[in-house]
Amino acid sequence: MRFTTNIGFLLLAILLILWGLTLVMPQFAIPTLILGILAIVSGVFILIGR
Repeated sequence: MRFTTNIGFLLLAILLILWGLTLVMPQFAIPTLILGILAIVSGVFILIGR
């Protein structure tokens, strides 16, 4: 399996995994501020092509 070298897509994958964990397991609580910041950073990296 080959992982992507694009940091934006890597951060997006981490965001989606963490978001899914918080929905499936409510005791695995991650503050929404952290998820929001991660979403913004990954979106910026995807837009600038890194």
